[in-house]
Amino acid sequence: MRQDIVLIVDDVPDNLALLSSALEQAGYMVLVALDGNSALERMRRLKPDIVLLDAMMPGLDGFATCRQLKADAAFEDVPVVFMTALADSEDVVRGFAAGGIDYVTKPIHPEQVLARLAAHLRTARTLQEARQASASAATPPAQADIDAALVERFQLTGREVEVLHWVACGKTNRDIGEILGLSPRTVNKHLEHIYVKLGVETRTAAAAVANRQGMGLKTEA
Repeated sequence: MRQDIVLIVDDVPDNLALLSSALEQAGYMVLVALDGNSALERMRRLKPDIVLLDAMMPGLDGFATCRQLKADAAFEDVPVVFMTALADSEDVVRGFAAGGIDYVTKPIHPEQVLARLAAHLRTARTLQEARQASASAATPPAQADIDAALVERFQLTGREVEVLHWVACGKTNRDIGEILGLSPRTVNKHLEHIYVKLGVETRTAAAAVANRQGMGLKTEA
């Protein structure tokens, strides 16, 4: 059975040692990085299943690192759990806004970290399976031709076509985010771009354009 890969990012070697030992004993493959830039480079070589990210680091801090990670299509579906000594709600909000899915406070308690990682990895696997099942069930053979036509006519990106597809199915931003592994905020950004490219102002109008192009999908009332 494949080991889940955890990337730990912290500028304090003692913290890395403590967490690495606990995670390896629990059966995880562990990658480590001492700063944000090293973490991004490490991820390009081997994609982790989840990231434990220190919020406050010199240079590229955890918030900026997470934003860069989530901006990369290759890593936008990787869950990020922040580690922070900051109890201020503003900093917690910053972590979620940057793309984090959860946070743990320092000093770190390995048993708590292990429980949270296991829960988020289960959720990530479930969502991935749901996305794959939805894609195989909902995409007919001619869909590739329809998608290509949308890209050519309206200059949509592949991700924008996927979002538009689910909008035309009547899905909410939260639903679309779960299917595609995106945050609702990111889905909304894609929708803003779609509206501009289609020359429409509403979700219903965007779905109507998609249907006219041959998606053959009906929006929910």
